[in-house]
Amino acid sequence: MFSLGLFSQTFQPRLALHVPDGFLNGPVLAIAWLISIGLIALALRQVQAEYRDRAVPLMGVCAAFIFAAQMINFPIPGGTSGHLLGGTLAGALLGPWAGSLVMAVVFIVQGVVFQDGGITAMGANIFNMGLIGTFGGYYVLRTIRNSIGRDKLSGMVVGTAVAAWLSVVVASVFCALELAISGTVPLNLALGAMVGWHIFIGIGEALITVVTLTFIWRTRPDLLYRSPRRATATSPRSLLTR
Repeated sequence: MFSLGLFSQTFQPRLALHVPDGFLNGPVLAIAWLISIGLIALALRQVQAEYRDRAVPLMGVCAAFIFAAQMINFPIPGGTSGHLLGGTLAGALLGPWAGSLVMAVVFIVQGVVFQDGGITAMGANIFNMGLIGTFGGYYVLRTIRNSIGRDKLSGMVVGTAVAAWLSVVVASVFCALELAISGTVPLNLALGAMVGWHIFIGIGEALITVVTLTFIWRTRPDLLYRSPRRATATSPRSLLTR
């Protein structure tokens, strides 16, 4: 059992979702890897079947932007900082399938090159930060946007804010559950430490994602995965099938 001091020292809030090696037990690691590999394989199949080749450059640009944006920390109360995860942003631009591939690549590069998170825990990190945010964020955004109005900026803004915030908080809940199931730290301590900080980090995630998607909505709405109908009707440059 890890002490509170070691847990707090190792899991600094800005990297709290990047689980290091040795913090998750074998069964949790195995399940996380199986889920991540299964969803990535399914995403590859869906992308090959549904997406046009012209979507590949957008996937590359999106991956580069999210990777660069994650390097920028923003302050949160308590004297610490957080950074963008980007799952909801990837889902809004590319859809859940291509977006999940982009996020998986981003976290693989971070883990292998920059040692943000452990190699053995990479399956859990991809699932927590990439797949939950991309799939969950996309469908929450889609539901809210359809309820308010698919072709209204207000629907995009509200849906994006809620989806981005939830993607971070839910990811922190799953991370806390994995740590608790592995016996690393008691559940109440893990939930308090993880969710408490990520409520604030989620606000930063929501603001960055809203600003980015609002700018794209106003300048190149055809780049959105579910473009407003006025954009798809007037622009032949849409990169993705709808």
